[in-house]
This record gives sequence, C-alpha cells and structure tokens, in this order.
Amino acid sequence: MPITVAYLGPAGTYTHEAMCASAVEEISPQPRSTVYETVMAVQEGATDRAVVPIENSLEGGVAATLDALAGEADRVRIAAEVVHPIHHCLVAAEDLPLGRITRVLSHPQAVAQCARYLRARLPDAERVATTSTAEAVRTVRAHGGSCAALASRLSAELYGCRVLAEGVEDKPDNVTRFVWLAPEGVQAAGVKGPAKTSIVFWGFNDASPGALVSVLGELSDRSINLTKIESRPRRGGLGHYMFFADLEGHEHEHNITAALTALAERVETLRVLGSYPVADG
Repeated sequence: MPITVAYLGPAGTYTHEAMCASAVEEISPQPRSTVYETVMAVQEGATDRAVVPIENSLEGGVAATLDALAGEADRVRIAAEVVHPIHHCLVAAEDLPLGRITRVLSHPQAVAQCARYLRARLPDAERVATTSTAEAVRTVRAHGGSCAALASRLSAELYGCRVLAEGVEDKPDNVTRFVWLAPEGVQAAGVKGPAKTSIVFWGFNDASPGALVSVLGELSDRSINLTKIESRPRRGGLGHYMFFADLEGHEHEHNITAALTALAERVETLRVLGSYPVADG
C-alpha cells in the first residue's frame, strides 16, 4: 500500500519533482497550497510523510519551512534530504514577445532567483507573488493576456503553456535542498554512511557579547563541525532570535549526544529536528 506524501502543490512544482525523484517506495502524492499546510499534514496525522524545500543555494533558508518546524510542528522530524537542481523557464499561455509582458507571476523564491534576468529583460513588468511556481502557470493559463510565469518546463507541459525562455535563473548551478518529513519516532534508528543532525535553539543571554560563541563552544570543544547556521526572529521583540544549525554526525554518536546535552543546559529551548543521511551533491 502506498504511503501518503504531502507536498507543496499543485502538480508540477519543484517540490513535486524532488519528491518523485527521491521516493524510495510507492507513494500517493497529496498536494497542499502552502509550505505550512504541507508540514502540518504530518503534524496532524493527515499524511504519512511530507516533502518541503528548506534551503536554496541562491536565496538561503526557506523561512516558512524553518518557522513551521521550530513552531507548531513539534511532532515532526526530518527523515531524509535531497538536493535538486532548479532551472526556471519564462512561461506564457501562448507565444508572447517579451515586450508585451506586463506581469510576471511566481513564488517569491523563484522571483528572487531570477532577479538579474528580470531586471535586464523585463524591468517594467509587475512582479506578482503566488503560492507556488506551478500555481503561477495555472493562473497564467487561465488568464492569458500579457502575463507570464517563472516555473519549470514540467509545469508548462502539464498545463499546456509555452516556454518563452529557458535557464533564466541567475546562476546555472542553482539547487534547492528539500527534506522528507516524518512523524517523530517513525524514522529508522540507524543511518548508513555520513549523517547530518539539524537542530534549532533559542533562549540565552544573546544580548551579552560573545554569548553565541560561548554556546557554540559546546560543539567546537567536541570537534563537531557546523555545516550551516542561520537565525530567524523569535517574533518576541527586536534582537531576539532562534538559531538553526546543521551538524556533521548522527545524534546517537557519543560526542553529538554529549554536545546536545550540554547545549540544552545553556539555552531555554533546544530541539533536534532530525538526524538523517547526507544527500548526494
């Protein structure tokens, strides 16, 4: 019996592509309209798994995913990751000269990843945010006229639209890291090969000089390498943040376990978001 998997839909999004490319068992895709709804589908038990974007090589962390994992989705864990290439196309309902395009629709991440192209080729076109790249194509198909979308070739083919230009992303090596989410306790206990552990923590004397360095010393003192760290506002006033970090190693390794125990004693909240195999690429 296939497992149900929520993803940022509709069909034809990059999340849909990444999900299909990385599935290791039979799946029943369940599209959702937002990243938040996708994450919460696992939290609420509506689906067995979910796939969401978490980081882009051009634009950094995906705020909606990070905020959901640190906030309400406290029964959700990262079980796997996949790095997927992102190549944007300029898509319209029919052949359309660039000079006639007055509106460009897409997800804000896609618009940001194509900023240089838009400035050079469509400087006067209005940028319109949509919930996903595929939704942008569906909207362009429905309304036509002088609208265009930034999306994948797959979505253009699925919804019967024309590709006006390919490879319009600012960098040809543009990639996004997606994560598979599972209910807490469901993921396999063992991880073969190199592993990564993702954490989020907050609530220490972050107004004090060197406070963050001191807290992170619990990792460096145990020779644990950080592959990523970034901050997000705690939404409780300026100057207070939560910190997301990726560590080399599995949470069950002795030095990782010891470091996380020590780190938890220094902060108000520490959550392990998941330990999982490092993706190829």
